[in-house]
Amino acid sequence: MQLPPGAVVLLGLLGALRAATIGLLELSLGKFRNVLLNQTNSVEAVIRNVASNVTVVIFQVHAQQNNVVISFDKNPSVNSSGTGVDKGLISILQPQQSVCTWYLRSVDANQVLSTAISIPYMEKDPIPGGCNLEFDLEVDPNIYLDYTLVDVYIKFAPANLGYARGANPPSCDSGTDQNSRWRLHYDVYQYFLPENDLSEMVLMNHIRKMSEVHSIKANGIKMLTLTADDKTNVYFSSLPGQGVIYNVIVRDPLWNTSAAYIPVHTYACSFADLVDNCSSVSKLSTKILFTALAVLGLFTCYFGHRFWKTDLFFMGFIFTGFFFFVFITRVTGLGYDVRLILTAVAGIIGGLVLVVNWWRFGSVLFCMLIIGLVLGFLFSSVIFFTPLGDYKVFRDDVVFWVTFSCVALLIPVLFFGCPRILNILACGIVGSYSVVLAIACYVYTSLAYITLDLLRRILNDYFSRAYTNVPFQTNDFIILAVWVMLALSGITVQLRRERSEVPFPPHPYLLWKRERERRSTNILDPSHHIPPLRERIHNKLLQIREVFQKEQPAGERTPLLL
Repeated sequence: MQLPPGAVVLLGLLGALRAATIGLLELSLGKFRNVLLNQTNSVEAVIRNVASNVTVVIFQVHAQQNNVVISFDKNPSVNSSGTGVDKGLISILQPQQSVCTWYLRSVDANQVLSTAISIPYMEKDPIPGGCNLEFDLEVDPNIYLDYTLVDVYIKFAPANLGYARGANPPSCDSGTDQNSRWRLHYDVYQYFLPENDLSEMVLMNHIRKMSEVHSIKANGIKMLTLTADDKTNVYFSSLPGQGVIYNVIVRDPLWNTSAAYIPVHTYACSFADLVDNCSSVSKLSTKILFTALAVLGLFTCYFGHRFWKTDLFFMGFIFTGFFFFVFITRVTGLGYDVRLILTAVAGIIGGLVLVVNWWRFGSVLFCMLIIGLVLGFLFSSVIFFTPLGDYKVFRDDVVFWVTFSCVALLIPVLFFGCPRILNILACGIVGSYSVVLAIACYVYTSLAYITLDLLRRILNDYFSRAYTNVPFQTNDFIILAVWVMLALSGITVQLRRERSEVPFPPHPYLLWKRERERRSTNILDPSHHIPPLRERIHNKLLQIREVFQKEQPAGERTPLLL
């Protein structure tokens, strides 16, 4: 009878608690066990009756956020132990050996929920980390991960060829022919955890899908393949708040065998921080700015062409704010909140300048150039948001920016002869995308990285080396549907409403001059007899002064003469 998921989790926790209590964890090869670890009592993990055809056993333990110590000895040393949230050791078996033992404990005083597994490999399977020259362990199958707000960096030690029990390991640097470790290939895999789920049990359940070769191939996304000539390190785009698991499969093409390193996970954020932690990765200033921008964008989506000045202000705000943020980030060391406030001020000024330019000069061509560039930049960002953006040719900055600019300029060029259509398309698409950015401040969605990855590439010189693959799960499909619905409905409403109207409002400054000339020449027009502005202001001031004058009483105030 198959147990429900809740019962399985409960039984696993009971087993973990029992193991932590008695200090002994009996394991079976290829089977996961949950275990509760603490700082004071080490848990002894034991595997018995190891088959004779098994030459190495990789033992690994995983926790969500608290470090654990795994070692060969009860008293760990630097060369016989590892510390971290995803750590493991590799045991090279001796002839006749059938028992393997490791020791586990947590670094923190609190109990830590972890999951452990031991995976066997045969003599022809490559040995992950078998040619380690950089890290402390002699044979190190671990993947080392570091992250920033921009990118995630993983590195690992090169593998060695497999060999039989009791034999000497193949030399790592004896040659570079097909009989050496240089024939090995490394496939790097990525796996996304469910969006908006930061629970420990979800990680424990999904880390199992990235631990063995067959399950990694079935569930992970293969990002690239490295050869022995390549450096064993890879960069990925950072996704704060989104759980990601990475692993590497080393393949021996001559013997058609493979082995997996120890998977490593990250959320690219801190669980311990009081603010801007994994549960709330967006700052308050970001939420305020993009919420206000979304309200204006939603109005522009449906009424932008009718309210032309509001449309100009919105597009001018985006255009100026984007480039100003890039500028002050590049040349100053101001804090994020200060930069965001200055960006908002610059955006407001840029929007007003575009409105004033229209009112004074009536240059439709200049205004449509700005609007076309905003839509073109968004369209080009969408193109490079697809897997096309991870093509190796676009890692060259010159190739990338020339291609990106050509795609962005294609939009205003194509719609040069029909500016009204261009403006309505920009209102619908850009205005609705501002709603998506506002949603991303409160709920994780990969659609925010359409523009965020572009900003990262502009601001960081080495972001071109990062793979920008992102998850696309149920949450993203819903928000994408909202974006498409808003854009299509906004474009349709505006096209139907404006089809019988003039393409653009008349130039306001010319209208004002024409009206002034009409009033000055047409003496039958009542407005012709309106007093000059100076006289009207003077009369208004006299009326105001009379309000404050004290009222004179009626009657004679001087004594009557006799």
